[in-house]
Amino acid sequence: MMGTQAQTFERASAMPAATWRFLGANDAQIEIPAGLSIQAGVKAEGNVRAGGADALDRALADAQAAWEAAHPAPTAAEEAERAAYLAAEADATYGGTALSAYQSGADALEGARSLAKAFEHGVGNEVAAYLRDVAGDCLLVKAENGQAASAEVVVEAASQAISVAAIDVVAEQGSTVDLSIVVDGPGAQPAGIAGTTVRIFAGEGARVNVARTQTLGEGHADIDDMALFAAEGAHIGVRQTVLGASKSFTGLAGDLRGDFAHVSIDTRYLGMGDQERDFNYALRHHGRKTESVMQANGVLAGESSKTLRGTIDLVRGCKGAEGSENETVLLVDEGVHNKTVPVILCNEDDVAGNHGATIGHIRNEQLFYLASRGLSQAAAEAMFASAIVEQAALDADTSAARSAVVRLGERVAPGFAGLFEEEVG
Repeated sequence: MMGTQAQTFERASAMPAATWRFLGANDAQIEIPAGLSIQAGVKAEGNVRAGGADALDRALADAQAAWEAAHPAPTAAEEAERAAYLAAEADATYGGTALSAYQSGADALEGARSLAKAFEHGVGNEVAAYLRDVAGDCLLVKAENGQAASAEVVVEAASQAISVAAIDVVAEQGSTVDLSIVVDGPGAQPAGIAGTTVRIFAGEGARVNVARTQTLGEGHADIDDMALFAAEGAHIGVRQTVLGASKSFTGLAGDLRGDFAHVSIDTRYLGMGDQERDFNYALRHHGRKTESVMQANGVLAGESSKTLRGTIDLVRGCKGAEGSENETVLLVDEGVHNKTVPVILCNEDDVAGNHGATIGHIRNEQLFYLASRGLSQAAAEAMFASAIVEQAALDADTSAARSAVVRLGERVAPGFAGLFEEEVG
């Protein structure tokens, strides 16, 4: 590609089961402007190499064979019994059954018995394919059976350019992978786009930990896409820290296919000024006694906006599964816009789904107290923002991630870098 053509993805990061259209929360619109240059802007260290884009596909194909052996296709008699059952359901004498678009699509997906088709991307397969095309060579982080691997990937945004890293993670049986991703870049005019698209395969008993830290300057847009597959007894942990960029789109979809698989998502975010934050999570439980946990904590100030869609899908057959999602949002100013859309879909008994949200404004008496101590509203806002950035710096898993957070903290609250002098070059 010599440069980007104008392109708009109308239904990016779409919820699996749409809600009322007037809420304006079903999906996101991602715009790629014309004329952006394609720049690599990617640095990688550790157990990572370019190429090997078919390694994950091979691992998924092997998992398909093992899954089919453990879950034989229905016999002709079972198929006939199911067909008779569906016909009876649809019979008008019983009132008939009207399936939603989601239900029809979900039934077709399960009927296909294809792990590859069920392997979905959080921002949508169309957007993910575009990102992989822009990225060029795929980076591979692979751990062999019982081994450990670690890697760090840094994506640097540039003016009037698009910089994307495509990363595949393959953790074979009993292995461990630790991956740190940093998406950074100073404010620039005209601004650019940075992003990552990450596919993760966690084999039987494998553990994968991913930490992604985004500290882009004003004007830039960030696209964060992830797709997960967890085999029997696999554990996948993802921590996403969203602090910068004028617009950010974060999407993650996961298939908890194996029994006892576990996926946890820890999201921290900050919105200031007129920044826009969009999150979409969809986790499907297929295996028995699988567990998923979605936890989000954020601060919204100024006239920033945020939408978070979290879907837990308890598919038929996942007996004993449990999914939970919870979000805590602090609204610093009256001008912020917050949408939180937790969804639990259930097609199985003997399962548990939990969701909750704690959303609150700073009370006037709290602002009055701070003012009486000499803090203006702007200073109070900076204090709350600084707190979440400070926590991100303390939790950063690599020096590159911490340095990026400290630089952003200095932009948010001058003097912040003094707290981490040893980290600033």
